[in-house]
Amino acid sequence: MSETALYVLQQLINGLTIGSTYALIAIGYTMVYGIIGMINFAHGEVYMIGTYTAFITIIGLVTMGVGSLPIILLLALLTAVIISSTYGYAIERVAYRPLRGGPRLIPLITAIGMSIFLQNYIRLAQGSRDLAMPSLISGGISFGDPALFEVSISWMQMIIWSVTLISMTALALFISRSRLGRACRACAQDLKMTNLLGIDTNRIIALTFVIGAALAAVAGVLLGLYYGTINPHIGFMAGLKAFTAAVLGGIGSIPGAMLGGLILGVTEALTAAFFPSEYKDVVAFSLLVLILLFRPTGLLGKPEVEKV
Repeated sequence: MSETALYVLQQLINGLTIGSTYALIAIGYTMVYGIIGMINFAHGEVYMIGTYTAFITIIGLVTMGVGSLPIILLLALLTAVIISSTYGYAIERVAYRPLRGGPRLIPLITAIGMSIFLQNYIRLAQGSRDLAMPSLISGGISFGDPALFEVSISWMQMIIWSVTLISMTALALFISRSRLGRACRACAQDLKMTNLLGIDTNRIIALTFVIGAALAAVAGVLLGLYYGTINPHIGFMAGLKAFTAAVLGGIGSIPGAMLGGLILGVTEALTAAFFPSEYKDVVAFSLLVLILLFRPTGLLGKPEVEKV
């Protein structure tokens, strides 16, 4: 392979890594929109809280002398999922459930307010400076011609791919085969009729927020370990990118959120490879504009049918 081909392959690997985490966060947006038709703009801050929770857990375990890497990572992941899921449930109860029957603009403003509140809450609790996540996983494999360009895949990237695949598979099985998953699909098709049939729609909507928050926490732990730096502002940009991925793939479609996340990640990586890194956001959002111009429902989205 030529040097250019090896370089492009490296950027594809990097793009798929970031795109996988975008997809995990985007699922939270698309599930909430698919059921109640609203966007949870505090979802990015839930991702950020998951990252901080993992950071605090890792520091605490290392300070207590826990030396087993699998135990540290597993406890950090479980703690982040539990705390973020609790925040996701609280956001649904405080910012959405009391306002669900009113105009859609009111919950939207409340969600933005919740986002600002959580961001400043973390700033007050943890400070606004960057924090360095402990480097727990290093090394990887390399291939290619050292004289031209060597392609490297880190162990952290492999872990991100594996955990993302496991999370997506578990979610797909839950939605397709479990009783609660069927109830989620029923709510997405017709919320009022589902309620008339005896299904507790409040419980299903709350479950949707919890699942989305849990997946965002998984992405937060993975990206925190991958980048090694966290701050209270990481949730805003990650949430914006994930929302873009959800719209790109088709808001309300879980496969669309996965596809949109991967496309966005690869697009950013290839743009940063051949142009100044400042252009990657320009290209990513320009791609979103083009998709909305020529296919407003996104790549896998379906047009809404007005029921009469």
